[in-house]
Amino acid sequence: MSGTDPATAGVGRVTWWALRARRAALARLAGWSVLESVPALLTGYLLARAVDRGFLAGRPGTGLAWLGVLAVAVLIGAAATGRVYRNLGAVVEPFRDDMVARVVRASLRDATRAAAAPDSAAVSRLTHQVEVVRDTFGGLLMVVRGFLFAGGAALLGLLTLAPVVAALVAGPLVAGLTLFALALPAMARHQRRYVRAGEELGRSAATALAGHRDVLACGARDRVVADVTHDVHVQADAERTVARMTALRGVSLGVGGWLPLAVLVLAAPGLVRRGLTAGEVLGALVYVGTGLQPALHALVQGVGGGGLRYVVTLDRILRTSAPTAGQPADRPAPTTDRSPARPVGPVAARLCRVTFRHGPRARAVLADFSLTLPVGDHLVVVGPSGVGKSTLAALLAGLVTPQAGTVELAGTPVPGTSPAALAGLRVLVPQEAYVFTGTLADNLRYLRPDAPESALRAAVAAVGAEGLVDRLGGLAAPVEPARLSAGERQVVAAARAWLAPAPLVILDEATCHLDPAAEATVEAAFAARPGTLVVVAHRISSALRARRVLVLDGERPALGGHAELLDRSATYRDLVGCWDPAAGPVNGTAPAGAATVTR
Repeated sequence: MSGTDPATAGVGRVTWWALRARRAALARLAGWSVLESVPALLTGYLLARAVDRGFLAGRPGTGLAWLGVLAVAVLIGAAATGRVYRNLGAVVEPFRDDMVARVVRASLRDATRAAAAPDSAAVSRLTHQVEVVRDTFGGLLMVVRGFLFAGGAALLGLLTLAPVVAALVAGPLVAGLTLFALALPAMARHQRRYVRAGEELGRSAATALAGHRDVLACGARDRVVADVTHDVHVQADAERTVARMTALRGVSLGVGGWLPLAVLVLAAPGLVRRGLTAGEVLGALVYVGTGLQPALHALVQGVGGGGLRYVVTLDRILRTSAPTAGQPADRPAPTTDRSPARPVGPVAARLCRVTFRHGPRARAVLADFSLTLPVGDHLVVVGPSGVGKSTLAALLAGLVTPQAGTVELAGTPVPGTSPAALAGLRVLVPQEAYVFTGTLADNLRYLRPDAPESALRAAVAAVGAEGLVDRLGGLAAPVEPARLSAGERQVVAAARAWLAPAPLVILDEATCHLDPAAEATVEAAFAARPGTLVVVAHRISSALRARRVLVLDGERPALGGHAELLDRSATYRDLVGCWDPAAGPVNGTAPAGAATVTR
């Protein structure tokens, strides 16, 4: 395959890095491969001596002795084979883990970017395609290793036994390898088409199934069926073409593997007349038939089948899981950044003339929007559903990037800041709280692994979770997320965020499953916590506990205290008018100058 092919070049870099990273395991694999190839090196020679010096010479004991040496060589090779597979796993399994990490990082990055759409092909990359890469990578190592060591040992043994036979065999062997190398680019193109056709079929089928009700309602069933049927036919045609390519491998194998045997059989009478013994002819046949021919067969079938799948599938993973700018493409992106963050200044967060829309032609959710939050502020964001409250939270958290304007946390520009550095500046608690299987203490320490038990108990007390802790059986009790209610999961997530070292806390409807009293307890805990608090409110009562309230209405954002907003914001008056006073608000005051907002 051409070395200038960009796909091959990218696959080659990743493969080379994977092999270099496991040099010790590869060295052990090579060492055991040398021992495994001992029978391939000695079989023909020992059989020739057993025949010529033993059985044909009338000394069966001598012949059996030579065969005994061969048996010892076979035992050595068999013992080494088990070690070969053990060291193969030490190379292949870490490479598979690298590919899984690459696909997961890319899928999460794509899923959280602006205007992201569900990518059903990511499931194929994470499951089927990664396993294809793993299996074919291991298969390639085995067949290439086998050809180099077993085939090389057989050729060396043949050269030692009968140099003239080695010369006869070398011509067809090189011709077969050349034919195979010339056919590889075409094989790769068809294999790449097959992989892409499979992805397209999976994507179209997933889309059709997900929207089947709309399809039926709109009367578009025939059109959708026709589209999916077309993708089925394309995928089937690509698979048939790949199957036909096996004929090319058969030609290469016939020339390089079977033709040498035919040449040797036809040349045997002449070789005997020139002084070659019967045992040497037999040994040469053994070297070709049980050494070179099987090694070439494994190489052609392995590279022509699994090797092409490896190149095309890994190239597909690399193209769809491209690293972020500045990250080398031949190794996994680092998951942590230990560079220290800039010191927190008097401003906790600043958005300057930010514009964000969910698509190139979509209406801007936020347009030319500016917001400054000083350290220690307590801001509540309210507004109708879909107006952009969660988008604002995502911008502050660095989960999405605006099309225009800048976002800074503690003076640090959010774009380009590593996830580790962002985690030290802010913590976001979303509406759907995440709790993982493990102990309650493990869940609470997720953002602060070194937190002592006293800090855990302080967090639990602050958010009013003592009853939940007692019901579960203490901080060391195991947690099964499915057995917790949505409100209990939110309480656990709130305690975890309260413990986090980040100075800015963003609660995006993080208490929507709690009753008003529990919600007030959680918000009071974060209001008393050192740092800055932003609450995307589920209830208007949250606004009455805040220092400042930001009203988003899609036209003119307004910022101020409760009484001020009642006077000048019709949207806020509507929200308050729809509020049930039985929710039990806690009124608060709003000091001037706590935040500024412009549009």
